[in-house]
Amino acid sequence: MAGLASNSKYSFLGALRSSAQLIAYDISIGFIILIIFMASQTFNLSKVVEFQINNGWFIFYYPVLFVIFFICALAETNRHPFDLPEAEAELVSGYNVEYSSIGFALFFLGEYASILFMSTLTVNLFLGGWDMPFLSLGFLNYIFYFIKLAFIIYLFIVVRAAIPRYRYDQLMYVG
Repeated sequence: MAGLASNSKYSFLGALRSSAQLIAYDISIGFIILIIFMASQTFNLSKVVEFQINNGWFIFYYPVLFVIFFICALAETNRHPFDLPEAEAELVSGYNVEYSSIGFALFFLGEYASILFMSTLTVNLFLGGWDMPFLSLGFLNYIFYFIKLAFIIYLFIVVRAAIPRYRYDQLMYVG
């Protein structure tokens, strides 16, 4: 919507890239979440975590799904190497080229909020949520939860630093 509303062809191209990327990776991430829900036999995230507490974390049962989920999470949050909607070199900052000040700040707050959301979803679906293996220490479980959350956020940062950006055709092929 932002790319169309700015009335610029460069913003519109960035918006088209963004929508194509979201559609390509939403399908994969949706199927992975459905597999996890089917394995735990519930749609409730708290029950999914409780299932993992009783039966083991899903990262050990489905490591390939975890890797695919993490790749899709990178693409969904427009993080490097999947940040083609913003492609500064080709599209002059993509769909948000016409926005400055608070509008630009809201775009970036939304981007980092989506990173926190996807990290939280990853911890809850694959890493046992607040479960600390072999121990149950009440409040320390929640500290362990934030350690796992910080680790996933750290993975987002490491991937941004280590992997070069894909071309658009490569991005769609990976999707």
